[in-house]
Amino acid sequence: MPEQIQKQVPDTPASDNAAVFGRIVDILEEARSHVARTVNSAMVAAYWLIGREIVEEEQNGQKRAEYGKAAIEDLSRGLTERYGKGYSTASLWSMRQFYLTYVDRSPTIPYPLGREFGQQQILSPVGRELGKSGNLHLPSGELTPQQRPEGIESTAASFHPDLSWSHYRALMRVENDEARQFYELEAASNRWSKRQLERQVNTLLFERLLKSRDKDGVLQLVSKGQETEHPIDIIKDPYALEFLGLPESHRLVESELETALTSHMQEFLLELGAGFAFVARQKRLTLNGDHFYADLVFYHVRLKCYVIIDLKTEKLTHGDIGQMQMYVHYFDREIRVGEDNPTIGLILCTDKNDAVVEYVLDKGNERIFASRYKLELPPKEELRRLLLEWRSENEGGKS
Repeated sequence: MPEQIQKQVPDTPASDNAAVFGRIVDILEEARSHVARTVNSAMVAAYWLIGREIVEEEQNGQKRAEYGKAAIEDLSRGLTERYGKGYSTASLWSMRQFYLTYVDRSPTIPYPLGREFGQQQILSPVGRELGKSGNLHLPSGELTPQQRPEGIESTAASFHPDLSWSHYRALMRVENDEARQFYELEAASNRWSKRQLERQVNTLLFERLLKSRDKDGVLQLVSKGQETEHPIDIIKDPYALEFLGLPESHRLVESELETALTSHMQEFLLELGAGFAFVARQKRLTLNGDHFYADLVFYHVRLKCYVIIDLKTEKLTHGDIGQMQMYVHYFDREIRVGEDNPTIGLILCTDKNDAVVEYVLDKGNERIFASRYKLELPPKEELRRLLLEWRSENEGGKS
């Protein structure tokens, strides 16, 4: 037999090497993440400033479409020759639109630009502190009253470091200002990828949340994003389940819908919203020898409570609501422990009569909800109508 070649074993135990290796990996991953965020922030701010340069040049030059087009094409040729790809005319028009969309921002760049934008430097709070110590200077531009469109106040806000240029390009396609601000807050706080952000925009998440919010609740969505303090905060209507790829059909059975949801759990959790953790499927509840099965069970880590989801492939009935009441009471008496808050029940159905729901449940109900779901995306015109209705009902409600 051939002689075996034995590897030299280092004096340091393998477990110690593994521990050191793990710590080094953590250091490198954190450093790489920090570098990526810094580069993202720098490029987003740079594109905003490029957009401002283009707009200011248009304002100082001939205010004609032909002039702007020629100027963009000339800039594109020069920048492409110097820096390569990324500065097509379409990209420069996007940067111009980026500035106009976020004209009230005051971005910072983590390196000297070689040019002062105005006489006063506007720094982020972190930048001010670093600037005092002499470690880092973050020059930035501030809009003059003449540059700022009528009715827009400067907030001196910068762009979120965890959102890339791709995120902001997706956000620019959101026409409504309130919705755009909401999506920006949610994308940053939930670390949505560009694809996840586009999915939430395309399914009009903001408009769907309007139905379960009063005026103050909607204003909070715009200013703070989706905060979770009460059970109603996690409810939307309708739920968009287009990712399942199932056709709208009366022949669909609940088991098929349940199987499809569990097979697409990542997408379903995104649709449910932040804070949901999957617990069980077909959770058996036994009452004096009779067995009942809750379709899907989750735990909400922010509300600290169980959330039972029951699936219906037909219009909601009063019997469906009664069944959910039984599930909720069972969980509260038999499963809920310690600091768990009261259980929440959510019935997903194809259609419902709101009057039936109101009469079956107590007037002050805050624990059992019924929402529609759509297997195909509702027409955008239908969901945008919700926004128009909200605006009409709450006109003048902003402070």
